[in-house]
Amino acid sequence: MMTTTFPRRCALSALFAAIFTILPNGVLPSGVLASGVLASGVLANQASAQSSEPSHASAVQVAMKNVMYHYTEPIGVHIIRLQGELTPIKSGDIVVFDDKNSFHLVITSAEIAISCDSLAQVLNENVFSSVNAPIKDLRIESKDNQLIIKGKLPPKANVTFETTGTISADSDGRIRLHADHIKAAHLPVKGLLDLLGVELARLVNTNTVHGITLEKDDLILDPEQILPPPHIRGKVTAVRIQGNDIVQVFGAAQTTNFVAQLPGNYMAFRHGDLHFGKLTMHDADLVMIDMDPRDPFDFFLDHYQEQLVAGYTKSTQEYGLRVHTRDYNKLKNRSEGQHGKRFSDK
Repeated sequence: MMTTTFPRRCALSALFAAIFTILPNGVLPSGVLASGVLASGVLANQASAQSSEPSHASAVQVAMKNVMYHYTEPIGVHIIRLQGELTPIKSGDIVVFDDKNSFHLVITSAEIAISCDSLAQVLNENVFSSVNAPIKDLRIESKDNQLIIKGKLPPKANVTFETTGTISADSDGRIRLHADHIKAAHLPVKGLLDLLGVELARLVNTNTVHGITLEKDDLILDPEQILPPPHIRGKVTAVRIQGNDIVQVFGAAQTTNFVAQLPGNYMAFRHGDLHFGKLTMHDADLVMIDMDPRDPFDFFLDHYQEQLVAGYTKSTQEYGLRVHTRDYNKLKNRSEGQHGKRFSDK
């Protein structure tokens, strides 16, 4: 294999452009392709053993293993394993990696953990962010396999409340938080309706608040709506509390995927058209490989270009790319990059 190091963004674009440019005689420029086989030879055997057709004509198949995925700087989820597709939101479009609003992540099977702190931040910033939101300043923690949720009720003079309860998965794929014990201003109350009152409960159950509904003493969360883009599409089949994390299981566990034998941590993309930077990869064959497999692959889509430039890329005989990628939390210029240009976050 030929290994190329990319000290500058323009160098990365130049190599990618060379890889994807087919000459009139149908071959690539001399020296561009690697002389070896795919990533120690393990990927080529997988392709023939599994179906190569995505369920959506424009979909890009995706597989992830041990990835700490940042939605924002402070909000992230730990993708323990994932199989699914990136599908364009608009019919006829392709997946644009730089635009989180151009595609959905459709989950076939996954196990994803979110910390109590991250979930609280998601709810504060994405669900109860409006000026007239009925709940504010949420804090979430776990204790004895239960969730403790604390917050304030602005329409009720910012009275503080605290609920303690259990978590489960509904048959429709949403997550149910059942309140066993409820306090307001440190005094016990009978239920969520008594805590919120009819008017506040009505606000929760209307379009004023997205992704949450109220049923008696239960708050029901819809993972498809509460998380920032790129939005997921998938049904939670099981959920559990593990330490300070809430672990969500989507679908049934799969025994293999198209890169199952690849060691380490990775994000892999196959088939469909994938646009990133100034380039478009047709019949995508891209694997982003964690340069330091000792801990989860720390990835932030808003800063993926910086992560690519800090790593190196190998090409394959099948015109694919194996991009050895630096963890976002290990970038030397991370503090500077946070104040630089960011990709679309509409």
